[in-house]
Amino acid sequence: MNWKLNESVSTSAGKVAAGSDGEGPPLILAHGWPWSSFSWHSVIPLLSKRYRVHWYDMPGYGRSDMSSNQRTSLDVQGEIFAEMLAYWKLDRPLVVAHDFGGATTLRAHLLHQCEFGAYVLMNVVAMRPWGSEFFDHVGRHVDAFSGLPPHIHKAVVEAYVKSAIVSELNAGDIEQLVLPWLSKSGKDSFYQQFAQADERFTAEVEPLYGKIRCPVKIIWGENDPWIPIERGRSLHERIPQASFETLPGLGHLPQMEAPERVTSVLNSFLRDY
Repeated sequence: MNWKLNESVSTSAGKVAAGSDGEGPPLILAHGWPWSSFSWHSVIPLLSKRYRVHWYDMPGYGRSDMSSNQRTSLDVQGEIFAEMLAYWKLDRPLVVAHDFGGATTLRAHLLHQCEFGAYVLMNVVAMRPWGSEFFDHVGRHVDAFSGLPPHIHKAVVEAYVKSAIVSELNAGDIEQLVLPWLSKSGKDSFYQQFAQADERFTAEVEPLYGKIRCPVKIIWGENDPWIPIERGRSLHERIPQASFETLPGLGHLPQMEAPERVTSVLNSFLRDY
């Protein structure tokens, strides 16, 4: 497996687990919530044939630091993305962002002056309102959910992860997506993400989307049960210079549901940059 986390990076939000593979133009993969860089593991071997691919687990996610009362909201994640570019010494990398990775990288670009060579936004959180009904519900009742016993918490996380997907994933992949959230620190961090969710972190950058300083492509799993395709079309209206492509038959995790298909779409756009 090309996906690995053999780099440990000291950041202002704690230790970040990261990895890199391949040769060619630099490309960064930015994951979302409640995922980790593992969500890219199926496309990394395909992309690394053409690019030097970089990935990391956001603070509070995956194998990066998780601690009580850790700030991991989107304002922090935008700053950490900028720090990761500095760590890898990357200037104008290609960037592919998914889910909260969208808001993270948009903030890095529009507020922290990170320059990208080209930019792909895939089923991203970028406009209000955010999330699914479950996301909204847990956000209103964080204390009740954080007190769940471990076996019920595990069932909640598994059900939540599966609710994003409309194509079949193997049991091993589901297990790896769920695993980081099952430890004591992982459980605390899982519900902490809901508690820290604040739509002002996209509100701050929504008026700036027309000022993105690089070529942009928006791609969207057409059957996304979490962020409907209409939200993708609305985002496209805010970024009129972008191209827009739907992925019929796919849900919220296109990179895991159809990795070869997604890689083909990415390569057809990114190869010119």
